[in-house]
Amino acid sequence: MLGDDGRARCFWGGSTPDYVTYHDSEWGREVRGDDALFERMTLEAFQSGLSWITILRKRPAFRAAFAGFSIDKVAAFSDADAARLMADTGIVRNRMKIDAALANARVAADLPEGLDALLWSYAPAHKPPRPATRADVPAITPESKAMAKDLKKRGFRFVGPTTAYALMQATGMVDDHLAGCWVPPIEPAKAT
Repeated sequence: MLGDDGRARCFWGGSTPDYVTYHDSEWGREVRGDDALFERMTLEAFQSGLSWITILRKRPAFRAAFAGFSIDKVAAFSDADAARLMADTGIVRNRMKIDAALANARVAADLPEGLDALLWSYAPAHKPPRPATRADVPAITPESKAMAKDLKKRGFRFVGPTTAYALMQATGMVDDHLAGCWVPPIEPAKAT
C-alpha cells in the first residue's frame, strides 16, 4: 500500500493514522523484557476476535488499568481488581480474557527463567526472507504451535498458536513486513 507520504507499507499499515504510526515505529521491532512481553501477550489475547485497531486505540487505558503491565503487580490483583476491570469502559470488558490476564501474570511471575527467555526461546534461529505477498504471511508456524503448547502446559490461557504467532510478529521474533515495505529489517540485538 502506497501512503500519502509516498512510502510503501504492508497491506494493513496505512489504513489509519494509528496503524501508520504502529506499523512504522513498533510492529516487528524487537521487544525485550518480561513486563513488555507480558503487555504484548495480554493485548494479543484481548484482540482475539476483535480488530487490532480496537486494542491499539484502547492501549493507554489498558496500561492504566493493568498497572503498566507490571507482572508482579498484576499477579497480585484480587477479585476486587477483576471487578474493577470489568467496570472499566476504557478496556475490552470480557471476563474470560480478564481472568486469563490475571492468571497469566501469576504464571509469568513464577517462571524461573522469566517470560522473556521463555518466549524468545521459540523465535526461529534463522529468519527467512520477508514474505513477497499477503498470501505468504502465515497465521501459524511450527514455532508458534510449540510456543502455544508450552504456554498452555505451564498454565497460560488465551494464547493459542495464532495468538502466539501474532505475538511473534509484533515483537520482532519474526519479520513479516512484506518485501518492498519501506521499514528496514531490524538486526537482532546482541546478547550481553
